[in-house]
Amino acid sequence: MAAVVYVHVGAPKTGTTYIQDRLASNKSRLAEHDVAYPVGLHGDMFRAALDLIDRPWDGQVDGFRGEWDALVRRTRRARSSAVISQEVLACATAQQVDRAVTDLAPAEVHVVFTARDIARQVPAAWQELLKHRRTVSYRRFLLGIRDPRSQGRIGREFWEVQGLPEVLERWGRSLTPDRVHVVTVPRPGARDGELWSRFCRAVNAEADWAPRDDARRNPSLGVAESAMLRKLNGRLRRAGVEGTDYRRVVREVMVHQVLATGAVHPRLTLPHDWFDWAEEIAESWRSWIRASGVEVIGDLDDLLPVPPDPDATWVDPDRVRPRDVADAALSALTAMVEEAARRSDPDERLRAKAAKATRRLRER
Repeated sequence: MAAVVYVHVGAPKTGTTYIQDRLASNKSRLAEHDVAYPVGLHGDMFRAALDLIDRPWDGQVDGFRGEWDALVRRTRRARSSAVISQEVLACATAQQVDRAVTDLAPAEVHVVFTARDIARQVPAAWQELLKHRRTVSYRRFLLGIRDPRSQGRIGREFWEVQGLPEVLERWGRSLTPDRVHVVTVPRPGARDGELWSRFCRAVNAEADWAPRDDARRNPSLGVAESAMLRKLNGRLRRAGVEGTDYRRVVREVMVHQVLATGAVHPRLTLPHDWFDWAEEIAESWRSWIRASGVEVIGDLDDLLPVPPDPDATWVDPDRVRPRDVADAALSALTAMVEEAARRSDPDERLRAKAAKATRRLRER
């Protein structure tokens, strides 16, 4: 039975995809050091997390029933320690957190929260909404999160997973401060592997226990690419494209494989006149962390926004030049044509099967 369980609860857009893929890629090597990553047949813990927080996904709820209990059973089979990692756990309610801690008993539960400066989180969070078929403008999104006490959907969805004090007060309510760990995401330019090294320290592991680094990244889109995707989402919604088709074709192929990796337009940032607000948020987080006594792995200065170059021009994703949007659309269209050419035509596959069956009959 696992003596210690580390529950990594996010936040989203803080390198969680990278961390989870590296854990999965090195699962056997980590097990040699008595560190279990108890994923099931699906290869991740997304379904189990949805089951715990009782949230639907593309209209599905019942399909995830029992996944959390199955994860708990796998975790209990660990010999020494286990790591659970899924960023949607950040929005668990106090009652759901209590259930998680109770279900994992008698193991000693620790909570790990990866945190990045809010000036980088805001544009990344908006782009993530676009990747999930949303069409909200950047301006409306910014106004929706400006007041942390906002009761609107945008503000509520953002702060329940991104608000560091709020998340850790829920997840740490029954834990002593030494069992709550904040891992700060290094600033751009940090040495390669620094985030992984910090995460390993949080879960009492050594970075070299997991040498394979073929994990996926979840890169950001350029401004024009973001504007194009928002417009496309509106068209696809009116066309009635199903969520499963959208994820498979638009998000996985067009966005992740083409637009995010080949973006040539300026990257999206927080508006320059919003940095004072971002600094206030960062200082409030740093003050809360210091007063709480939780463990910090990294540097609290990593949470401070880096002021923009005063001479730099901020590009508004709601007002991108049409030719830039068209350029991004042509890149996406080219990728879709290439993808369609790689896939066999269903009619051709059926004809090939029929021809093969005919040849076998003639050979008899």
